[in-house]
Amino acid sequence: MDTTTFTSLAVLVLAVAVLASSFDRRSKPLERRLARLERKVDLLMAQLGVEEPADPRLAEVDVLLAEGKTVAAIKVYREATGAGLVEAKEAVERRMR
Repeated sequence: MDTTTFTSLAVLVLAVAVLASSFDRRSKPLERRLARLERKVDLLMAQLGVEEPADPRLAEVDVLLAEGKTVAAIKVYREATGAGLVEAKEAVERRMR
């Protein structure tokens, strides 16, 4: 590998690292803002006495858990809620208790 190729590769890796870091810095404030908005909506719903209707697919999650099909339950939970993999896994594990 000659010096030019090595230098080009190093610059490319550095550029990718900088872009990834920049994206992370921008996404954290958005996540915090979204969490604040969700808390406010929850407070408003509680004040008005309104409950979010339960998704019928969550009952399917419980059935799958009873059958020992944890992976399938996580998949259905993700489809029903739009949750990420880690969040869905944690939520399904909480339902198992």
